Amino acid sequence: MPELRTDRLLLRRWRESDLEPWAAMNADPDVREHLGELLTREQSDAVVARMQAEFDERGFGWWALERRETGEFVGRAGLDVVDEGMPFTGVDVGWRLTRAAWGHGYATEAGLAALAFGFETLGLAEIIATTTVANVRSQAVMRRIGMSRDPASDFEDPSVPEGPLRHCVLYRTSRSAAGTMAP
Repeated sequence: MPELRTDRLLLRRWRESDLEPWAAMNADPDVREHLGELLTREQSDAVVARMQAEFDERGFGWWALERRETGEFVGRAGLDVVDEGMPFTGVDVGWRLTRAAWGHGYATEAGLAALAFGFETLGLAEIIATTTVANVRSQAVMRRIGMSRDPASDFEDPSVPEGPLRHCVLYRTSRSAAGTMAP
C-alpha cells in the first residue's frame, strides 16, 4: 500500500491505534450529518477491515489521515470505485475528518493528493466526487480541488432511504483539467 505525503499530512495504511478515533468519528452526529446513521464500534471496525481489503485488492482506496507534525489521526481520504447500482460509474475521491480537524484545509490537501495519485499513478482519465445536496462544506472542497458540477448530473442515491440524504450532487474533474491546476 503506497503512502502519500503532503506538507502537513500522511495518507497511510490503517493501524490498530486508528480504530478508536475512527469509531469516535462514526459516533459523532456532526461528522455523520450527511452520511446517515451513527455506527457502532463493531461497524466502524468492519468498515476499516473492508477498506484495507479493497485497498490490497485494487492498489488504491481509503488511506488513514495523520497529521505529520503530531502523528494524530484526523480521518480518512482516498479513492473508491463507485458502487454498483449508481446511475454512473467511475472512481470517486472523498474524505472524512474528525470534527476537530475541520476548517484547517486538510480535506483540500488530502483530496489534491488523492487526485494526483489517481491521475499520475493509476492513469485515470476522470475522477468524480459525490455528496448530499446539503453538504455545502464538501462541495466547497470539491470546487477548491478543481472539480466542477453539472446540475444535470445530480441524482437520487438508490442505496439511501427516501429523505434529505438521498438527494446528491456529482462533481467531476479530468486528468487534463487537473494538469492545469497550480500545485
